[in-house]
Amino acid sequence: MTLMESSQKLKIGDRAPEFSLVGTDGKTRSLAEFEQASAMVVFFMCNHCPYVLAKLPSMKKLYDTYRPRNVAFVGINSNNNPDYPDDDFEHMKKFVADNQIRFPYLFDETQKVAKDYGAVCTPDPFVFDSSMRLAYHGRIDDALSPEAQPTTSDLAFALDDILMGRMPKGGFKPSRGCSIKWRE
Repeated sequence: MTLMESSQKLKIGDRAPEFSLVGTDGKTRSLAEFEQASAMVVFFMCNHCPYVLAKLPSMKKLYDTYRPRNVAFVGINSNNNPDYPDDDFEHMKKFVADNQIRFPYLFDETQKVAKDYGAVCTPDPFVFDSSMRLAYHGRIDDALSPEAQPTTSDLAFALDDILMGRMPKGGFKPSRGCSIKWRE
């Protein structure tokens, strides 16, 4: 496991890069599908990372809390590396079923979407406002290891600000997790 912290390729105010990816439900999803949302959260994630597994309850709680407020959620798995078979598309379907994930979980088979967004680790959350402009990129909370207990909910605070028409406060606080497993 290679530990990484997220870095900033997309800047606040940049438009969400386009994507068209197949999900575990068999549907192909694109950015246009989410453009009527009040905000959109994109989680770069995978099936095997202990950091993702530790954050999964928080991710699902965020979905349950903010989905009724017209916030769209998308998980994207860019770990298409033969050395990590637990992250392949078939295992993604099992992961969704086993963990009762209700937001779309998409496969970035070419890894282009992760590169376009500048995602480097899992989880790596990005939040876009209603005009699909980056408003927050950073950690879900302040628990930076799988065994740590959070004392803040940075992503929830950012969503609250965005839904109130304000820019999130506090600046960039990098997420920490397993590196995305690149093919090259």
